[in-house]
Amino acid sequence: MTDHLSPLDAVFLDLEDEEPEVSLAISSVAVLEGPPPAHEEFLAAVRARLPLIPRYRQKARQLPFDLGSPVWVDDPDFELEYHVRRIRVPAPGDDAAMCELIGVIMSQRLDRDRPLWEYWVLEGLSGGRWALVSKVHHCMVDGVSGTHLYYLIFDLSPGGSGPMPEDTWHPGPEPSTWSLVAGALRDLALNPVEQLRMIGGALRTPKDTARLIAETTRGLFNLAGALRPASGSTLTGPIGEQRRYAVVRAPIGDLLEVKRRAGVSLNDVALAAVSGAFRKLLIQRGEEPGPRAVRSLVPVNVRVRGQEGVPDNRISCLLPFLPVHVAEPAERLRAVHEHLAELKAGMEAQAGQAMTTLARHEPFPPINWGLRLVARLPQHNIVTVTTNVPGPRQPLYLLGRRTLEILPYVPIASGLRTGVSIFTYCDQIAIGVTGDYDNAPEVARFADDIGAELRALVKVHRPAKRTSTRTAGPRRTAARPRAAAGKKAGT
Repeated sequence: MTDHLSPLDAVFLDLEDEEPEVSLAISSVAVLEGPPPAHEEFLAAVRARLPLIPRYRQKARQLPFDLGSPVWVDDPDFELEYHVRRIRVPAPGDDAAMCELIGVIMSQRLDRDRPLWEYWVLEGLSGGRWALVSKVHHCMVDGVSGTHLYYLIFDLSPGGSGPMPEDTWHPGPEPSTWSLVAGALRDLALNPVEQLRMIGGALRTPKDTARLIAETTRGLFNLAGALRPASGSTLTGPIGEQRRYAVVRAPIGDLLEVKRRAGVSLNDVALAAVSGAFRKLLIQRGEEPGPRAVRSLVPVNVRVRGQEGVPDNRISCLLPFLPVHVAEPAERLRAVHEHLAELKAGMEAQAGQAMTTLARHEPFPPINWGLRLVARLPQHNIVTVTTNVPGPRQPLYLLGRRTLEILPYVPIASGLRTGVSIFTYCDQIAIGVTGDYDNAPEVARFADDIGAELRALVKVHRPAKRTSTRTAGPRRTAARPRAAAGKKAGT
């Protein structure tokens, strides 16, 4: 049976085809204690786990004229050594040098004639550390399924995970273009039968079907508001090929305290800090931080339990305006919380989920064209993307070495000059900032501003000091988030 990409997965390939300056690979960077493993030792560890990740030995084949969804086929020329690379971080090996190198690595497109992933081992980090950059095309995974790969490649203890499954893989014959076209035409001919089957299933549960139709209609009506453009600013416009990257960290315990005391979600806290940083950026550029200045695409995970490891995209989205017009951090947090609650009540995410699910059962050509049209909305309507993925809360190990932190990276496209990714690992939250090299040079300052906004939220929600006749003990203070930024190689 042919393994097709979903229509949503296919859109990420199409966007790359339409925008030659864009690389739509997502990434995360695991920083580990040293010393780094020898190259052959690391290759052997990855090779032993390949049976757990079939996609790592498959490539995407697109059909002529978009007659059908692209398909995954075995790569008969698969070569692990091509996908696993090794490079030294320039001296002094600090965070700034690492982020600079990450920006360079993520600026380059993956080879579409090979399996769409790469691992980069970064040697030479200060403090005896090393890092692993996991670079995977967005058509293969979203943030949740990408995080699940850590549980397949990494271990939960220094002693490892025990024996790996026997590798019995042999590449299947690669289908001819004619056979793929014939299969697509057959699927188009049989599509009415599939739709009748869907209708029959819906009629067997009329109450559930009526509720779903009502919620989807309501959500689509609210999503139509995204057709109204955001206020113009220098945050959107043409982008080039090169990327800048910066990261800021903060202890998750302090932010959880803000969440508890303010009665909001951890995502609300992060978005409020990002909103404050965008407000400062607009003011620094001499632009008005109005209420419609920054609309963000916020992906929403729509997986049900047990689907975390399915290698594809199962996401919908919310499209909030970030309250950059609100000056006070606490008021901005409240505005974020109330606006997101309003969008969730409006069923926007459920509508997006219903439409992408329905798209799997519709003829591919018109669905693909429609999704590509929707994907072009960011050029006028969306200013940034803000992802938030919960990561492992227990330490991970690779070849006996402990993972100290995991840093996220989100790609940018369609005129978005800045993207923000949020990831939690153990007791730390890391916020990665991706910027177009030429048009978003302030990524380091922007990351610093996110850190400052997080500290401001911690400060304003810290319990008031009690007056006591007893001798006061030591007072716990919030750890200062650290920021690092990358720049173009050779500058």
